[in-house]
Amino acid sequence: MAKRIRIARRVVAESDRLAAELAERFREAGVFVANLMSSPGSGKTSLLEETARRLAADLRMAVIEGDLATDRDARRIKRAGIPSCQINTGGGCHLSARQVLDALQEFQLEALDVLFIENVGNLVCPAEFDLGERRRVVLASTPEGDDKPIKYPVAFHKAHCVVLNKIDLLAATDFSLEDFRRYVRGVNPAVPILELSCRTGEGLEGWLDWVRRERAALE
Repeated sequence: MAKRIRIARRVVAESDRLAAELAERFREAGVFVANLMSSPGSGKTSLLEETARRLAADLRMAVIEGDLATDRDARRIKRAGIPSCQINTGGGCHLSARQVLDALQEFQLEALDVLFIENVGNLVCPAEFDLGERRRVVLASTPEGDDKPIKYPVAFHKAHCVVLNKIDLLAATDFSLEDFRRYVRGVNPAVPILELSCRTGEGLEGWLDWVRRERAALE
């Protein structure tokens, strides 16, 4: 047991070291980096597609995509008009700092304003690992139910922004906006909560403004 603990500590220490290296590279390049986390199907890729279509004229963006298999999401992002790089974990439940560091070879950081990291669909493991990002964004969606913040408090507690997607489906679900907001505030009192629909466009401007402000804050 002691040997396993020592090995785990070495793995975590190496991950933290690489995350710090990433953060420094991002800072030197002047690029705003956001790490997006959610359960599968919440709409991370849809949100990034709409962001690409609406902000590409103003900001130079790229996306690192994390999935167990396929490059479907990376191809969707490219069709939306911005560069993307796919990382397939094969079975890993989260992206690692090493994987992100390797993926940076696909981009010229100094030529970017914003880099999005779409993590593997999971609200447990990704919350525990730093990827050098400036901000963490957690997505939820109305079909999942309103209790995600109390079921996965670590992810929501560490978030710098919470996005609730698919509000166009509110009438078709028993999702309670009041309960969701209360649950989020219970674990992260000051975090902004952005409610939107990638399908209809409702509320998207609030998200785009948040991205603009975070990027401008670097300057």
